Amino acid sequence: MVFITIAVPTAIRRGADGLRLARAGGASTSVSMIKHIDFVTVPVVDQKRALKFYTEKLGFSVFTDQPFDDRQHWIELKIGGAQTKVVLFTHEGDEDRVGKFFNATFACDDVHRTYAALREKGVEFVGEPKQEPWGTMVIMKDSEGNQILLSAK
Repeated sequence: MVFITIAVPTAIRRGADGLRLARAGGASTSVSMIKHIDFVTVPVVDQKRALKFYTEKLGFSVFTDQPFDDRQHWIELKIGGAQTKVVLFTHEGDEDRVGKFFNATFACDDVHRTYAALREKGVEFVGEPKQEPWGTMVIMKDSEGNQILLSAK
């Protein structure tokens, strides 16, 4: 088998909008340094209880569940077809984050319908769904007391 390599002169140039790959002849292609959010971490006290909540009540699926250390597992969950995953894990020293407001929002198509379905499954909410200028929202609580915004535009 013979491989032929053709070299195309390139240079990386920094512009106001990021890095650009400049090819011979003046053409350039943007190089994205950050592609997406891989995962967000939900701090938990009891990983087994949280795993049961997120899989049975919210319908997430296990992507990874493996030992991390002698106390915890590294548990990554998939949300439907979403690229971003949810990790049920608390870094040592961050235990005071459990039971606070989670700094991310779960999106759905219809907050009222999702609210009703989750309440039937025993999910606790801080209040009723509210219509805001940007869309509809409601705050739910997970098994660890974390408050999570659920919204639809």
